[in-house]
Amino acid sequence: MLICANTQIPFPRSLVYATYRDKLLELVAYMPNVRDIEVKSRNEVGSNIYTVNEWHGGSEIPAAARVILSEDMLSWTEYNTWDQALLTVEWRIETHAFTKAVKCSGKNCFLLDGNTTIIESRGELAIDPKQINGVPFFLTSTIANVVEDFLGKNIQPNLLAMSAGVRQYLEQNARD
Repeated sequence: MLICANTQIPFPRSLVYATYRDKLLELVAYMPNVRDIEVKSRNEVGSNIYTVNEWHGGSEIPAAARVILSEDMLSWTEYNTWDQALLTVEWRIETHAFTKAVKCSGKNCFLLDGNTTIIESRGELAIDPKQINGVPFFLTSTIANVVEDFLGKNIQPNLLAMSAGVRQYLEQNARD
């Protein structure tokens, strides 16, 4: 499944980029589907910054999917490589449930458009039914479809919500 989201934020590109990268904990208040984010590590090497963050979501699991999905599906670890020279971030998400089966990664590009910033988020989500352990083989394809549907319906809206949160944050704090 391809992940594609474009957003526009009416602030300078370097400010938007730095806000995404450096103000993550402050942005939680602006993201309704996120309960908490824990920064696990942050390392600077040359013009790159490498971060590892653990996210704890807050959306509801649909009743039909609760048999298969648990609260672990609402938590994930995100590995980021921030390229300060190109103003991009490459990301990879590791879910806390079905970790071996779920592959999700992508890249966000922060582009200049006049006095505004366009964020192009591109990624891919893939579920490998053969890597789903602990369930009968004949159910793995069904489970893979449920997991992909659930994650697919949450990843893109979360990317858009984060951009909306950055915009609100900057509207309230950029003047300070």
